[in-house]
Amino acid sequence: MQEIDFSANSKILLELTTMHMPFGKYKGTVLYKLPESYLVWFKQKGFPAGKLGMMLETLYEIKLNGLEYLLKPH
Repeated sequence: MQEIDFSANSKILLELTTMHMPFGKYKGTVLYKLPESYLVWFKQKGFPAGKLGMMLETLYEIKLNGLEYLLKPH
């Protein structure tokens, strides 16, 4: 059975609430505030390489599955 690293997952969720989009129409917008339609566009065109792409794809999956509550403070 694969062990889940919750500290790494928590770090990713935290970064989604603090990292800003570095380019494009939504430059300067905190990632979690990006509209779902923008993430769908990236899904169709291809996410950028590297960490940003991984973060945007993670956010896409969160929004697609209605898990935005994971990004709100408890």
